[in-house]
Amino acid sequence: MAGEVKSLESAISVRSRMLSAFERAEMATDAGNRAADMTFVVVGGGPTGVEIAGQIGELARDTLTSDFKNIRSGDVRILLVETAERVLSAFSESLAAKASSSLEKLGVTPTVSRTVVDIDREGVSLKAPDGSTEQVPARTVIWAAGVRASDLAGQLGEQAGAQVDRSGRVTVGCDLTLAGHSEVIVLGDMASVSDGAGGVLALPGLAPVAIQQGAYAARLIEHRLRAQPIRPFRYVNKGNLATIGRGRAVAEFGPIHLSGPLAWLIWLVVHLWYLIGYQNRLVVISRWSFSFFSRGRVQGSRIIARSPEEGRGADR
Repeated sequence: MAGEVKSLESAISVRSRMLSAFERAEMATDAGNRAADMTFVVVGGGPTGVEIAGQIGELARDTLTSDFKNIRSGDVRILLVETAERVLSAFSESLAAKASSSLEKLGVTPTVSRTVVDIDREGVSLKAPDGSTEQVPARTVIWAAGVRASDLAGQLGEQAGAQVDRSGRVTVGCDLTLAGHSEVIVLGDMASVSDGAGGVLALPGLAPVAIQQGAYAARLIEHRLRAQPIRPFRYVNKGNLATIGRGRAVAEFGPIHLSGPLAWLIWLVVHLWYLIGYQNRLVVISRWSFSFFSRGRVQGSRIIARSPEEGRGADR
């Protein structure tokens, strides 16, 4: 079973699949089936993939195994697959190495220089740089390797005659507007932004990019109403953050490199800061605090919820 984590609904679905895998492994009588159920493959070694893999490691070590009689933390195998030579390629090599070490302590195996070439009900196929292929039996595969733009981007590109890249993003000018349609502003994961010199800006697929583009779009409209020119969009990298698990994170702000509990606290503060409204911040920090001190032992998190489609699939 493969799933992606790009929305609340998909996150709940992936959580349910993980819990179902533990349930199946608990009742399995065949060693091969149990091993496949207890193998979790996370595709993509960026911040999202690292966070998911670390969370699975903590669940397996601290939370779920205590609920089952026939499963031990050593039975769980977690692979973090990354095409590049290291995880967190956007970070410095030293921080990436510390992140890999923290993941290994949680029971995660960073599997780098490997490309996923096939996913089916039995597992995943990984291709090595020498062309050889390895089949990994796994019943739960989580996709965290980038995103594909909404179909709307392709429709906009078709209507406007603009180029659409293989990720489905439509090419826009350096002011985030479609060529020949200055009234249409495209941003976020839907936009491939031109640098004004025939190339495109290398922008990471992160929320800060979309936030800055949204602020730029507001300024663009304001300048147009006042008949004032505006400079091309430029992304300001304020730093990189990635959480790995409980008290584990890495942070990079220019020449400043941090890891461990301090980086984790900075990650918490930054994410709380960008929430809208003081009430939301208070609710989130309360829940995070309870989850931290109780090690995530919230009864509601054990609920296995399936969509109607998944339910029909299970019946078959």
